[in-house]
Amino acid sequence: MRKLGFSTIMLWVGLVFLYLPMLILVIYSFNASKLVTVWGGWSGKWYAELLKDEQIIDAVFTSLAIAFYSSCMAVILGTMAAFVMTRFRHSWAKMTLSNMITAPLVMPEVITGLSLLLLFVHMSDLLGWPTERGMTTVWIAHSTFCAAYVAVVVSSRLREVDRSVEEAALDLGATPLQSFFLVTVPMITPALVSGWLLAFSLSLDDLVIASFTSGPGSTTLPMVVFSSVRLGVSPKINALATLIILAVSLVALIAWYVAHRSHKRSMAKMNEG
Repeated sequence: MRKLGFSTIMLWVGLVFLYLPMLILVIYSFNASKLVTVWGGWSGKWYAELLKDEQIIDAVFTSLAIAFYSSCMAVILGTMAAFVMTRFRHSWAKMTLSNMITAPLVMPEVITGLSLLLLFVHMSDLLGWPTERGMTTVWIAHSTFCAAYVAVVVSSRLREVDRSVEEAALDLGATPLQSFFLVTVPMITPALVSGWLLAFSLSLDDLVIASFTSGPGSTTLPMVVFSSVRLGVSPKINALATLIILAVSLVALIAWYVAHRSHKRSMAKMNEG
């Protein structure tokens, strides 16, 4: 009988530590009892109750909309910042920009949220905009701190790009803008996709910054869940968390399948060649 090695044991311990709480949550989402700590038999009624809760459903669509637009804007801002960080010559201005971009990565979210709140308040007093805090202010706030993460991801890829290909495009008559969109962007597409997904996840998961910059009618899903948990964990929250786990698992499975198919095709082409 094959003996288990230390690495294998640690792997299984880590998997159990990470996924056992999720498994327990999924099981208790089918609990018939209103008390989440008392098992009352199997039932799926909380999923039906969840679909009837308009507040949670509205919060889900609000969070998805904000996360989508924030991640798109974060990719645009982060890519421009990454291009400056990697392609401009070394100077005090470049170092200052790099430090300012990476600052949100280590800054507490409370400070970021409070500073953005004060910014919106002063803008409202001086410019008359925004008249009230809502989805737009949350979108701006999320785009701001997500752009820092995108910039780090994209800049790491830009440093590995062979610049001779871009220079060849310029020598063949392409403008710098054409060279960027037709040569550079295709080479850094994986980094752009990774940055977009990271920004989407960060925006969807954010609670602190959204609490500072949101207003009536722009309540996000983490804010609804946090408010519900403060009053006592509802079985509907377990059902909601189970659906989120299911959605994330499906996306991960589809991504793995697409990557696996792509790898098999590339290996087949290499063997044919």
